Amino acid sequence: MFFKIRLVYLIIFTSFSLAVISCGSDDDKPIQEDPILGCTDPEATNYNPTATEDNGSCEYDPFLGELEWVKTYGGSNEDDAVSIIQASDGGYMVLGNTRSVDGDITGKNSSDLDYWLLKLDSQGEKIWDKTYGGSEDDKAANIANTNDGGYILSGYTSSNDGDVSENAGFHDYWIVKIDGSGAIQWEKSWGFEGDDRAFRVIQTSDGGYFATGFLDVGFVEGDEGNDLTDNQNNRASQHSLGDYWGIRMDADGNKIWRRYFGGSHVDQGKDVLETDDGGFLLIGISESSDFDISDARGANDFWIVKVNEGGDMQWEKSFGGSESDFGYSVVKSTDGNFIITGDTRSNDFDVSSFKGNADVWVVKFNSSNGSIIWEKTFGGTDFDSSRGIIKLTNGNYLISGNSRSSNMDVASNNGNNDAWTLIINEGGNLVFEINIGGSNIDFAFDAVETSDHKLVIVGSTSSSDIDIDLNKGGNDLLIYKIK
Repeated sequence: MFFKIRLVYLIIFTSFSLAVISCGSDDDKPIQEDPILGCTDPEATNYNPTATEDNGSCEYDPFLGELEWVKTYGGSNEDDAVSIIQASDGGYMVLGNTRSVDGDITGKNSSDLDYWLLKLDSQGEKIWDKTYGGSEDDKAANIANTNDGGYILSGYTSSNDGDVSENAGFHDYWIVKIDGSGAIQWEKSWGFEGDDRAFRVIQTSDGGYFATGFLDVGFVEGDEGNDLTDNQNNRASQHSLGDYWGIRMDADGNKIWRRYFGGSHVDQGKDVLETDDGGFLLIGISESSDFDISDARGANDFWIVKVNEGGDMQWEKSFGGSESDFGYSVVKSTDGNFIITGDTRSNDFDVSSFKGNADVWVVKFNSSNGSIIWEKTFGGTDFDSSRGIIKLTNGNYLISGNSRSSNMDVASNNGNNDAWTLIINEGGNLVFEINIGGSNIDFAFDAVETSDHKLVIVGSTSSSDIDIDLNKGGNDLLIYKIK
């Protein structure tokens, strides 16, 4: 099996000369920087070493940028993976969704959509799996570690039975706390009569939890869903369709406060981070240009909302151009600022280098006021997008996405839509990229860096050729490791 990859190495210039520095040699040779650990080989010219830094010396373990293994899991219906974390034993916890009642799915007997959790070993082999939900559709979005060795799951539910204790109508946030073996410890639904969806939950520094997503404000009576201070009354009358909805909970999932933010159109919170001052940074997508949104750019924008510990908005920023720009994931950068990723269809305003159709768009912004530090687009002339970003141990960043392109930043395409993995450095420069997939449709949504400094990525696939050896029917959960 042959995998086309592309490594983009950094060339370092001194302020005194335009000559390329070589380390430990008299010859002019490019420095080979590893995208995972960042250590350079003072002698090599034609290979890319992975290395650890130990008292100034490097021990090499070559990073090949190739597939170590690919696994698919599922049944005869629709299955996918949306989130992954590494377990304490070196294996993986993978959260996804399933409609299947056969194949790799156990304990499920109806074709409604359920949360699907898999425990895998370090080689990607399944140890156990569990489904969570009721008799209607329940869609998972994210899994996170908790400090007691368990996990917290987020998503949304239409059910009012089975594992779901209550539902206010249509979709509600559904937060599920489980122990290390997957047993439910508690679950909470939050919502009203409309379409309310959670996309991310994190454990907070005080041992509680914070969930973000969106609230269908059109179905909210008065100021329900917004625990207000005296000067914020009657906000519901200013909003419609969907707003960012942040819910702060204690360690048992009980409400501390709820706040919503947005305008008169659809605004969807996709990710959240707790900030150093005890507040929260919410990011996502805004279609609005009024009320809480002060400087909208176009059809849809990346929208950043900074709130304090009590949920009061401190500042907000819109990033984008005149077309649609969708923000999905955010990470804290090494210098204490933030980097957000998603995709853009714009070629103006904040977007400086559009490549075609849709591009992966990455924006680094200031943590104190939201001003842009740099922004970069990645992709080719076809459709390219991203869903997740994580920080690696060397300070670089891994972006999970998908690509239909085979030019410019994308070295190859296996057909239709591929799962696409990129690594960028702190300056936003591309240092590695690889497409994985078959001749059908493949996506990457999330990733982890393993304890041996390799990469494991999850998503979905409907392919059964090229990189994908087996399709079990419909859409399958996809997981692969790059060594």
